[in-house]
Amino acid sequence: QVQLVESGGGLVQPGGSLRLSCTASGSIFSIYAMGWFRQAPGKQRELVATITSGGSTNYADSVKGRFTISRDNAKNTVLLQMNSLKPEDTAVYYCNAILQGVVGTRMNYWGEGTLVTVSL
Repeated sequence: QVQLVESGGGLVQPGGSLRLSCTASGSIFSIYAMGWFRQAPGKQRELVATITSGGSTNYADSVKGRFTISRDNAKNTVLLQMNSLKPEDTAVYYCNAILQGVVGTRMNYWGEGTLVTVSL
């Protein structure tokens, strides 16, 4: 079994910053990519940012210039630094990891989510 554990969510004022952390543990042999998704009430889950094991990153247009994703491959950890937070960023943030399984297969895992609330 593989587990993803997130931390760092909470309440912050507009313009403030938070840093989310996600660590994968369990039967891990190779991680292809890790990333963050978020889901606000009444909306679909959307991609926030991803990073591959090689360091290639991808960001949603709404967070470019404000959020930075990074990784520590040795610790199977991905970080999301969130700056200049807006009320629109309020959502449950979910960590995601894609692991290599049997040759030719990939396995997708999700964390339980951490709530980020941006409000006065």
